[in-house]
Amino acid sequence: MNTRNPIIAVVVATALTLTACGSHEAELAEAELTPTSVKVAAVERSADATTIEVRGTVQPTRQASLSSRVMGPVIAVKVRAGDKVAAGQTLIKIEAEASDGQLAQASGALAQAKAGLALAERNFTRFKALHAESAASDLELDMARMHYEQALGAVTQAEGAVQAATSVASESVVKSPFAARVVRTMVEAGDLATPGRPLVQVESREGQQIWLAVREADIPRIALGDEIKVRLDARPELGAVTGTVREIEPAADPTSHTTTVKVDLGQLDVPSGLSGRAAITGDAGDRLFAPSSAVHRRGGLELVVVRAEDGTARTRAVTTGANLGDGRVEILSGLDAGDEVAIDLSSPVADGTPLEVAR
Repeated sequence: MNTRNPIIAVVVATALTLTACGSHEAELAEAELTPTSVKVAAVERSADATTIEVRGTVQPTRQASLSSRVMGPVIAVKVRAGDKVAAGQTLIKIEAEASDGQLAQASGALAQAKAGLALAERNFTRFKALHAESAASDLELDMARMHYEQALGAVTQAEGAVQAATSVASESVVKSPFAARVVRTMVEAGDLATPGRPLVQVESREGQQIWLAVREADIPRIALGDEIKVRLDARPELGAVTGTVREIEPAADPTSHTTTVKVDLGQLDVPSGLSGRAAITGDAGDRLFAPSSAVHRRGGLELVVVRAEDGTARTRAVTTGANLGDGRVEILSGLDAGDEVAIDLSSPVADGTPLEVAR
């Protein structure tokens, strides 16, 4: 009896283990078969022309970073970011002692040149009269003419120096070149302004554009002058704004494989940087569409949970096309018309899971 006890113990232990495993597998099977309540939608087939949604960003038609050729401390900043300014309005003032000194020097040189010209002109006139009476030689007349012409050149040169100094001095006041919105100021009172240093950045208030990133395959559907409906995400109260295609860049982005299309927004006055959507009419054809919320992207794959005829889940890999912007996406492969797909799931459920349709 004692020799048989270990064998009996092993058999009993094995039986208990198998019983526990079977119970665990049954529990897992029961857990996997727990019904899941889902919303479903049918895959639709349509032969109508599609509407393709493309996204973009509002950009100003004109923008400028303003600087000055004057070196000196900033004595006044008249604007702040967000201010609207008129063309020619003063934005920044710079202390102009150096430029004022250059202008004074140039003005003094001009006065001297004019005095020299007056003397040379009288002397030349005198020698012409003497030469006519044979009282002056040809050489004396030529020398008088040369001095006169040199004096004329000196006056012209001095006038140019005055114009240049005046131009530099005028840049001690930085003005807006067009009606604009101030994007940012780069200096404060007391900072040193140097030639070429950006002081203030402005952009045009009106005549905005939206720069759309359009897929290479969709570019043939767009032509210069086309009217496109645009909606701005942050300004829904504006509704659909009609824009006009003004420029299609000839080169595509090698990373995103999209081409920039610039669409005028007319006199719309909105800040740059806003995101927006535009609707492009696609080709007519026999196409399949499913809700965008039915598609799950996992590790480079696009997956959809289909409710099979027996009411259980079946995961399928699909290939999607254009996003229509109305909550639907084009299905290129993986589904058929009439297939019921689960929507609004946080993640795909396991195959074979019973799917109860939520009402």
